[in-house]
Amino acid sequence: MTKYLILTEKPSARRNFEKALGASKGTFAGFKYELANLRGHVMTLKEPEQQVNAALKEKYASWQLTDLPWSLDDLNWERTYITSKNPKTGKKESTKALLDALKKQSSTGFDAIVIATDHDPSGEGELLAWEALEAIGWQGTVLRAYFVDESEKGIKRAMHNLKVIKSKAEDADYQKGLARNKWDFASMQLTRAATTASRQQGFQFVSRQGRLKSAMIVRIYQQLQAIENYQRIPYFENRFKDNQGNIYARAVSKDMDPIPFRYPSQQEAVTHFHDQATTGTPVVVEQAEKATKPPKLLDLSSLSARLAKLGYNAQEVLATYQKMYESQVVSYPRTEDKTITFEQFYDLLPLVDSIAAVVHIDADLLTHRDNRPTHVKKGGAHGANRPGPNVPESLESLTQYGPSAPKIYELLAKNFLAMFAEDYRYHQTKAQIQEAPAFQTTINEPIAAGWKVIYQDEQDHSETTQQPMGTQAQLFVYEGQNAKPTAPTWSWLKAFLEKYDIGTGATRTSTYAELSNGKYAYIIDKKGKITLSAYGQAAAQIVENTYIANPKTTKRVFEIFDQVGRFEMTADEALQSIQITVEHDLPMIVENAKQLAEKTQLPAQNNYSPKEKVSGTWQGKEVSFNNSFAGHTFTSEEQAQLLAGETIIFEANKKKGGTFTAQGKLAEKTYKGKRFVGFDLVKG
Repeated sequence: MTKYLILTEKPSARRNFEKALGASKGTFAGFKYELANLRGHVMTLKEPEQQVNAALKEKYASWQLTDLPWSLDDLNWERTYITSKNPKTGKKESTKALLDALKKQSSTGFDAIVIATDHDPSGEGELLAWEALEAIGWQGTVLRAYFVDESEKGIKRAMHNLKVIKSKAEDADYQKGLARNKWDFASMQLTRAATTASRQQGFQFVSRQGRLKSAMIVRIYQQLQAIENYQRIPYFENRFKDNQGNIYARAVSKDMDPIPFRYPSQQEAVTHFHDQATTGTPVVVEQAEKATKPPKLLDLSSLSARLAKLGYNAQEVLATYQKMYESQVVSYPRTEDKTITFEQFYDLLPLVDSIAAVVHIDADLLTHRDNRPTHVKKGGAHGANRPGPNVPESLESLTQYGPSAPKIYELLAKNFLAMFAEDYRYHQTKAQIQEAPAFQTTINEPIAAGWKVIYQDEQDHSETTQQPMGTQAQLFVYEGQNAKPTAPTWSWLKAFLEKYDIGTGATRTSTYAELSNGKYAYIIDKKGKITLSAYGQAAAQIVENTYIANPKTTKRVFEIFDQVGRFEMTADEALQSIQITVEHDLPMIVENAKQLAEKTQLPAQNNYSPKEKVSGTWQGKEVSFNNSFAGHTFTSEEQAQLLAGETIIFEANKKKGGTFTAQGKLAEKTYKGKRFVGFDLVKG
């Protein structure tokens, strides 16, 4: 009997597999198996200076503009173990121990390793699995388990339909993930350039840039600028109002410039009263019964944007949703599907009444139990976000997962249940003024609320109702104004990203969470209403008009990753786009930085003057080091002594006042993982 080692992405996934298959090892579907798990990524690309030959190390460790751009052919793209601090013990831990254990386990007679990591649209699951297989030197057969969720049914279904993956080169998802991984690594150049250019202007912070980050913060910045520069321009036009309050106006089309019946003053509008009757009779032009189908299923960014208005930040929503998913209370988070499959629909159909009870919806309203073609389709993988197979006892019981859990489930469940309710129906009347037919209106009167009793969709505009048509209408002067730019919100930003098809709902949410958290957060979020911090303003200004911040570029990059996944280009060919981006953006970043001091007010304590450097030959190689230490500037003689490897002695300043005798010489040092040459104190 064949024997498989099933490799899951993390311990929680392993526990779900153990529950579905019956044990951590055993027999299933005609083969023996054992379970193993990773902890997400267990390998990472080495630092740039560790991927090049010795002669290039200093250049690739440098953040100086003169050392950019890189030649990506110089990089060997080697990976290394991930070292991180254990949040419980505070000790540094490496993934080497986990991989050593996996290597030992895999050497005990397995016919194949089954990749059972998340099957997400970015190829991340494949990438982290192959990183581990390469690290342990696995040369045997590789199988793939494609599961849409970690439910018992989903896991068993996947294990009955294992697919052979001949090699990394033939794994489309891996190649897509690899292309994205290398592209993002190479884009590090733009963070270095933006940071260095900012610091040269006195702004000391890391200017984080990337294909999604930059597009988001620049779009917010541009909108805030549009609001700041907005000037109200009133206009006046004649309209009719009937005795029920309905307004009749002339249609405005995009090609009207200027609009001939709009005037700059009320008096000018009044003088044109004679062009039409001042009273009129409303008449029906067309009548029909209309219906609106339930709204589309939510993705994670839509859910997060709705919850932001209730005070739940994106980071908390992400963490809570993930915990709920691991318990199968909700579906897979990192999906890009907008619909669910027939199989997913029929899996949840028996649970509809139970789900309705949890969110206090009358099951009698859920009369549309057939699948809707607008919501249920062939194809897709994980399906849109929705309730999971484990229905909670109550909303209150969900607080174990996090503060936002009850609201997450309530919104997700009501959105899902809406497709089991009837359509919203209304009577629509199109009317005009008999004496002046160009003046028209549309009146919508509700007939049946349907799904709107269950769920209120922010994007639905048929909700607006008007009074029945009146019998008389009077001409009046209406005062309007040029449209004021919309104040930025998380919902507004999400709509922008959706327009350009940038990222999945989960990717948008995780990036938003990253940008809106921490001491140096770029985005300030107050219940979904957003603005930029001083750091965010500076980070946006420095990449304005660059390729990396252009949404069309970002959309194209996602398309390139998809092309790699279809084997229409290689992962290395995909890197040409980041090379073009960097070459275009570097000079623009430098020029933008020159405007920072004029445009941005960063806290004074974050401004600094770069330290003077000394260059020369030390231990047979060219080095550059700070020309001062603890308030002491090195003399020409001291510089020469240091470069010669000698120890020098001088009076230096203590941080808390007073002086001390400093004794030291040049040495190789490390700060935050970066190696450099600098003055180092030695014991006298």
